[in-house]
Amino acid sequence: MIADTTYIARRLWLLGEWEAALAALAPDTESELRAEIAVERWFFQMAGHDEAEQAVAALDPASPTAQVLRARLAYSRLLFRRDPRPEDRADAEAGFRNAVRDGDEATRGWAEFHWGCLLDNVDEDAGGAVPHFETALEVGVKERDALLESICVRHLSAHREPAEGVRMLRRSLHLRAALGARALTLAAQAALASALPEDDPERADLVDTYSVGAEELRIRWLLGGATGDAGDFEAFEDFED
Repeated sequence: MIADTTYIARRLWLLGEWEAALAALAPDTESELRAEIAVERWFFQMAGHDEAEQAVAALDPASPTAQVLRARLAYSRLLFRRDPRPEDRADAEAGFRNAVRDGDEATRGWAEFHWGCLLDNVDEDAGGAVPHFETALEVGVKERDALLESICVRHLSAHREPAEGVRMLRRSLHLRAALGARALTLAAQAALASALPEDDPERADLVDTYSVGAEELRIRWLLGGATGDAGDFEAFEDFED
């Protein structure tokens, strides 16, 4: 049976309440879950980087989970241009590659996805990224991991014809909303808005909706804190989720 604190932390994590999720965990327990939440908090709020790095360092460094999380930190430093380190590019790819090789099916799917993001968003290598997204999507569908599926179709949408891309963005949004994944739903609303014509009323509605939630959850890159003004959709499209 899952401990109550674990269940509570996971539910708070899904809602984008990262600080509360971390506080719900008992000290010195659930080290992998703590590290996963801390890394996601850093990615969304651009806060708590050192805490996330420490949480990852507490894991078995050879474990696939630790490999992915270290690689995600390196990737995010590059993506957000937040004190990137000379070794970050190489370390990120090595971590994702090792997790694909050594992890279980679920871990492999997420590692493939993040590897695709590294190639797409840092290297601007769409040709190299798409096969990773497609492989990750296959895993997500096979494993009935709707969250992984939602993220993969969102990224593949950028490499499809516009009409098909919008359809994929809508599916991504619906999957995330059905799961109650609040922060990811806000990101999906922003992604869909960015794909709609400027004079489409739905675009304005989406901007109004996700802006309120992003302000409450302090997601800086949805509000322009990392890249410019809120609604800077070209800049938004570089981001992972």
